[in-house]
Amino acid sequence: MKTIQRLFMVLLMPLLAFSITACAEKYTEGNQYTKINETASAKAEVREYFSVYCGHCFKFEPIMHDIKKGLPESVKLERNHVDFLRGVSPTIQQMITKAVAVAEQLEDGDKYIGAVFNYIHLQRAAITTEKDLRNIFVLNGADGDQYDKLIKSFSVNSHAKSMKKNQDNMSKAGVLTGVPTVIVNGKYRINAGALDKSNPQEDYKNLINYLLTIK
Repeated sequence: MKTIQRLFMVLLMPLLAFSITACAEKYTEGNQYTKINETASAKAEVREYFSVYCGHCFKFEPIMHDIKKGLPESVKLERNHVDFLRGVSPTIQQMITKAVAVAEQLEDGDKYIGAVFNYIHLQRAAITTEKDLRNIFVLNGADGDQYDKLIKSFSVNSHAKSMKKNQDNMSKAGVLTGVPTVIVNGKYRINAGALDKSNPQEDYKNLINYLLTIK
């Protein structure tokens, strides 16, 4: 069996090399992506900066879920909620950042983030207190006691602070000017407006997978 697997990889390598070369010709720095850093992150990652109050982010949700499914096992999708959208209290937005950190510690965390999106964009309801967020989670299957413990936990608060720090650093560098913004390996920002408009979802996935292969 191992011999067959090695043979398969040997046969596959020329195809992979051809695919990478083809992508290098199709995707160029300054067009479909921008290099924002000289060094890549220590671990391979795809980081999405988003806000549940952003209508474009809401429409982008299905694409992000598809991208997540297609990532290599060694690559993690990091969801970084931001708190700079106008017209909404920064305090409320920071509360939601903590709730996102809670969701990521629960099974099927994307479901709870999606529920918050739906609450705002489909139900047209307002989030004014932490209780509103807790109710959204519980109504969608989360255990209330577990939510209460997590929202006060060191890990959730540390993660929320980390998201805020990432947001502030990228904003100060002029990299993060709106959402959704996707950055690969802390080094390459995707320029969504330059992707293939006939099939942007597939082009997005192909570009991400290409950027994950280059240093």
